Amino acid sequence: MATNAYTFARDTYAALGVDTESALRRLARIPISLHCWQGDDVGGFEKPDATLSGGGIQATGNYPGKARTLAQLRQDLEKVYSLLPGQHRLNLHAIYGDFGGKLVDRDAIEVRHFQSWIDWCADQGLGLDFNPTCFSHPLAADGFTLSHPDKKVRQFWIDHCIATRRIGAAIGRKLGKTCVTNVWIPDASKDTPFDRAGPRARLAEALDAVFAQKLNPRHNLDAIESKLFGIGAESYTVGSHEFYLGYAVQHQKVYCLDAGHFHPTESVADKLSSLLQFVPGVLLHVSRGVRWDSDHVVILDDQTRAIFEEVVRSGQMDRIYIGLDYFDASINRVAAWVIGTRAAQKALLAALLEPAKALRQAEQAGDNTLRLALFEEARTLPLGAVWDEFCRRQDVPAGLACMDEIKAYERDVLAQR
Repeated sequence: MATNAYTFARDTYAALGVDTESALRRLARIPISLHCWQGDDVGGFEKPDATLSGGGIQATGNYPGKARTLAQLRQDLEKVYSLLPGQHRLNLHAIYGDFGGKLVDRDAIEVRHFQSWIDWCADQGLGLDFNPTCFSHPLAADGFTLSHPDKKVRQFWIDHCIATRRIGAAIGRKLGKTCVTNVWIPDASKDTPFDRAGPRARLAEALDAVFAQKLNPRHNLDAIESKLFGIGAESYTVGSHEFYLGYAVQHQKVYCLDAGHFHPTESVADKLSSLLQFVPGVLLHVSRGVRWDSDHVVILDDQTRAIFEEVVRSGQMDRIYIGLDYFDASINRVAAWVIGTRAAQKALLAALLEPAKALRQAEQAGDNTLRLALFEEARTLPLGAVWDEFCRRQDVPAGLACMDEIKAYERDVLAQR
């Protein structure tokens, strides 16, 4: 039975022509792909006590309880999923394979190294996405991979990316849920280069080699991801927005928009409606950059809300793939996953609860005054009560109640590591 708060919220939204029941049904069907690397600070399991290095990215902090084994990471993830309403996905980097304690270089990874992940996701009812890992490796130490001037180094990374695509296709086939395999590389320069064109020509040629084999799109979708800059990569990024946009349009690849990979004054939300005119799909990496690509935990801020408003308004959610990409080692890592994912879901719910019909009618009638008034009215509608009802129906804690479970998990599990 609906709570009094939800009944009030339902009636309030109904007065503006919004059906909260329809919004709740739609929200329950929208999966978010959780990034495995939040659980261990992007270390992976290629070798014991691995740490993130290179690539213009870094994890900050040393909060107790970091996952150090596959079993610990999966245990933490199971706790996270138990606190999230809806059915979701997992996003896995290649360094998180089940290597059995043996050193397997990245150009030699195979499906068997990820079979236990496939089995685990099947047991948990999760879809699984995948990524090549083109950082934290001796052959990426100088900051270049697919655009490297040394042909042998370049071929190593081409072979790695080819392997990840084949693994992605196997994941999609075995789980019966399409795997999105996303290519991001750190190739960049700290200071101003003389030759900007050469690395980009090599990158285009390398990508052609990576994507040469045609794969069933029901099993694997290829995505490519741009970046503006990073630490140690301030002056020049080979895989810029313009480069990858051109490649995605020409070769019809899914284009990845990472919310932290653009200038702070750019609107990632505004890019969606343009991209969807020309590419087969858009992959979102929802993050929160503070002054730079700092990968802070997602919150329900204006930028996040704007992204999901455009997702819903597009009417093309079947072509938009939602994932998260942040890592904070300064706070409880399980809480970081839960807080960020629930914030993304709240932003989705807020977008689904927009008085879309009234806004569209006002705009088409040229009544911009009413449109502005509707936008402002929507900001203070009782979103929280609808969210709490969604959590109740999905049998997960609402509000701060989830923190009670996380604190107990920290005491009983994380603190014992």
